[in-house]
Amino acid sequence: MMTNQATNVADGMAIATFGTGCFWCTEAVFETMEGVADVVSGYAGGEKPNPSYKEVCTGTTGHAECVQITYDPAKVTYTELLEAFFRSHDPTTLNRQGNDVGTQYRSVIFYHSDEQRALAEAARTELNKSGAYPRPIVTEITPEEPFFVAEEYHQDYFARNPDQGYCAYVIAPKLDKFKKVFKEKLKKEYVNP
Repeated sequence: MMTNQATNVADGMAIATFGTGCFWCTEAVFETMEGVADVVSGYAGGEKPNPSYKEVCTGTTGHAECVQITYDPAKVTYTELLEAFFRSHDPTTLNRQGNDVGTQYRSVIFYHSDEQRALAEAARTELNKSGAYPRPIVTEITPEEPFFVAEEYHQDYFARNPDQGYCAYVIAPKLDKFKKVFKEKLKKEYVNP
């Protein structure tokens, strides 16, 4: 089912949409951040309306696995979300994150305003200039596109399946590393669980 949460945002809240490869990883990371009210896994950037996970996995629909984040800008800024975005995956690998390969795993920012676009472009430029990564950043920065909510079993996947192989061996270490780097920006329940 298509949703554009930006039209249903409560007063004072904002939306960010990011793709960093597998949306299970992305969702797990952003759910820990103070000021983030909701993270929904889904698909954006493709041609087919209401794609299924199976269709997106073929790499033929043009969609990226991504998350749509509802956040409180008074508690976490878009710039802080961008920092988390860039540090939680490898933005220098084209259409790939680890063993996940294909355009559906691309690094992408779907901006919802001119301000978000400007901040995203500035962050990408600054990181490239700083030499923070050994290769140039290939992250796409593109206007928001229709966001299709993924199937229910994908929502809160890591929280519901922490012992599943991919969760235990890929997501958990990534999340542990993220928590160490972003300790001061975590929700209290994630600081020292």
